[in-house]
Amino acid sequence: MGISSVTPPSWAVLKDVNNAWGNLEGAEKGYEEWLLNEIRRLERLDHLAEKFRQKAAIHEAWTEGKEDLLQKRDYETASLSEIKALLKKHEAFESDLAAHQDRVEQIAAIAQELNELDYYDSPSVNARCQRICDQWDALGAMSMKRAEALQRTEKLLETIDQLYLEFAKRAAPFNNWMEGAMEDLQDTFIVHTIEEIQGLSTAHEQFKATLPEADKERLAILGIHNEIAKIVQTYHVNMAGTNPYTTINPQEINAKWDKVRQLVPQRDQALIEEHARQQNNERLRRQFATQANIIGPWIQTKMEEIGRISIEMHGTLEDQLTHLRQYEKSIVNYKPKIDQLEGDHQLIQEALIFDNKHTNYTMEHIRVGWEQLLTTIARTINEIENQILTRDAKGISQEQLNEFRASFNHFDRDHSGTLGAEEFKACLISLGFDIGNDAQGENEFSRIMSIVDPNRMGIVTFQAFIDFMSRETADTDTADQVLASFKVLAGDKNYILADELRRELPPDQAEYCIARMAPYTGPDGVPGALDYMSFSTALYGESDL
Repeated sequence: MGISSVTPPSWAVLKDVNNAWGNLEGAEKGYEEWLLNEIRRLERLDHLAEKFRQKAAIHEAWTEGKEDLLQKRDYETASLSEIKALLKKHEAFESDLAAHQDRVEQIAAIAQELNELDYYDSPSVNARCQRICDQWDALGAMSMKRAEALQRTEKLLETIDQLYLEFAKRAAPFNNWMEGAMEDLQDTFIVHTIEEIQGLSTAHEQFKATLPEADKERLAILGIHNEIAKIVQTYHVNMAGTNPYTTINPQEINAKWDKVRQLVPQRDQALIEEHARQQNNERLRRQFATQANIIGPWIQTKMEEIGRISIEMHGTLEDQLTHLRQYEKSIVNYKPKIDQLEGDHQLIQEALIFDNKHTNYTMEHIRVGWEQLLTTIARTINEIENQILTRDAKGISQEQLNEFRASFNHFDRDHSGTLGAEEFKACLISLGFDIGNDAQGENEFSRIMSIVDPNRMGIVTFQAFIDFMSRETADTDTADQVLASFKVLAGDKNYILADELRRELPPDQAEYCIARMAPYTGPDGVPGALDYMSFSTALYGESDL
């Protein structure tokens, strides 16, 4: 087609072209804007998707292992202090969990936005978002469940802890009581009287009366332990360790209680046996005391009677001697009672009895008194015999002898049977001896004391007093009387032998004579012969010995 065939557009056609062109330009411009918007949308989607992935990855990393942690049953074997630590740790976890709530919500919001922007990989995003949300819900449920388990366990352990504490508070004094009871029940008692063993028996009965109450306390203490065991069994609490407040356990309490119950009848038997022993001891005490309370006063009475016989002047010396020998016979006949008392004393010693409240007399007192009684009667008889010899030998009348005895007794203030130096001096003065307080008087008294107390004992016996007084008051013909007496003793010989003197005279008089008699020099003498004639003369001051 040539140019000539082209029909130039009319103004109307140009207008259409211009409109079309304008529309084209408009369309092109609109498409450009769309492209720009699409580019921006895709960029935003990529940004949101990347943001979703980042937040999801961070969250998933945080949740790593959290389910295992929340499902742990570590609280089942934990102690109370460990439970409290686990609770604090869980409280911190719950705070951390709450802090992640925003992140999950952000992830869900991004996923929602990606869906609204028609993100091409929305199914994958939605699936991941769903997993995160489901896991979040699961973590919340697990966290709540763990918190409840921890709190429940804490309450159970606190209850058990309180029971442990109550057990310890009651078990300790009860255990101490049982140990004290065992010690007392096994204690070796030492008693000496019926009253003491009765006191122990009364105390033991009082102790036995407390046993039912003690058993109630034991059962109450064991009940506390049983309550703990019931809680453990019912709630499946696995207890770690033992009671932190005491080392005492139910087995130990029961063992000691059984020991106490076992010792009680043993103590009963020991007290019964000891009571019987003390009853027997008391019988032995009364048996001994009954006899001792008779024998002791009897000995004392006999001693006093003997003293009165030797001091009082009833009858002749022969009468007194007869009376004393009767006493001696009665004393000797009393010996079986002393022997019987010795037998009772032997039983007391074998029973290890050391005291006797029923008598003031001991066996030792009785023995000493008995020996003194035997010695006194023998000595008194000997003294009377000597007085008879002295009287006969020196020709002293019974009246003179009675006078000597009366003077002696008057100055024997303490009735000891002897005179002290001052008593003897007063007695001499009363009898007319010139013993003044001057030097001459003292010398004279010293001379006399050397005669009556040659051994310087400071006492004067009645025999020495008689010897002195008879010497001082004898007549001149007394020497002849003494000479006649020695002649009788010598069997009419002109001399006398030491053995004859010892046989016929008391020991002290015999030795006195032997020491002072000169040897006999006559033609009819024999070895050892003694001159009693010169001795008799010298005895009365007619010559010096």
